[in-house]
Amino acid sequence: MASTTIDVKNKRAGFEYHLLDTYVCGMVLMGSEIKSIRAGGATMGDAFCTFLGHDLVVRNMQINPYGSNPHFVHDPKRDRKLLLHSKELEKLKKKIRDVGMTIVPTRLFIASNGFAKLEIALAKGKKTYDKRESLKEKDVQRDIDRER
Repeated sequence: MASTTIDVKNKRAGFEYHLLDTYVCGMVLMGSEIKSIRAGGATMGDAFCTFLGHDLVVRNMQINPYGSNPHFVHDPKRDRKLLLHSKELEKLKKKIRDVGMTIVPTRLFIASNGFAKLEIALAKGKKTYDKRESLKEKDVQRDIDRER
């Protein structure tokens, strides 16, 4: 098996939210979806997580159809169930009841066992002045790195 590293990051999540707790969870995927992820066909620009009943699902995560076979085409933005332990799900349900708390996907990667994993974070929305501070810190860090 070729050792290609698939690591799709949601850069907007770190800019828009304060990331508090992170969890790594599995996903329920179709065969064509995992093939597309391994081929680099996934994006997480507008993705978010929500509870549907007792299940945690990720919404608006784009996984492009794999190949040109019209018989096994999946919906690119369908809801995908996330796999976590029941204690972790209950903990997340309690925490998102607080005002301003949400769950955002931060990273999609292929684990060493070959399964696709999604890293999610419990997050709190940033205010506008917090975003400006983040940009300033980023600029300062970039200037420090250039001097080295």
